[in-house]
Amino acid sequence: VQLQASGGGLVQAGGSLRLSCAASGGTASSYTMGWFRQGPGKERDFVASIKGSTSTRYYAVSAQGRFTVSRDNAKNTVYLQMNLLEPEDTAVYYCAADRHGSSWPRSANEYEYEYWGQGTLVTVSS
Repeated sequence: VQLQASGGGLVQAGGSLRLSCAASGGTASSYTMGWFRQGPGKERDFVASIKGSTSTRYYAVSAQGRFTVSRDNAKNTVYLQMNLLEPEDTAVYYCAADRHGSSWPRSANEYEYEYWGQGTLVTVSS
C-alpha cells in the first residue's frame, strides 16, 4: 500500500486546513489509519486515528475539539480536518496505515503502522 498525503500549506492562526491521504496499491478499508505530526526539533507524535471496521476515532488531547478524522472507503482516502489552528500545530503531518486494524491505545503508537506517506507541511503563522 502506498500513501500520498496532501493539503498542507501556510495558514494564519485560527484558520483551517483539510489534509488528505490517498491509499493506492491495495484496499485500506479494513486498516486503521493514523495521522501523526513532527514539529521542528520535536519527536513524531500521534494526532488521530480511525479504525477501518467501525470508523471509531481516537484523538490526541491537543487535537480534541479542533481536529476531525474521517475516511471515504470508496475513495480509499482518509482526511484530517483541522480547525482553529495554532502556531503550535506547525509540523510535518504524516498519514499511516495499520493493516492489523489496531484499536486505542495501540493506534497511537507509530510502531503499529506498517505503511507511511511522505508527509505534508503545515505552517501556522501567528
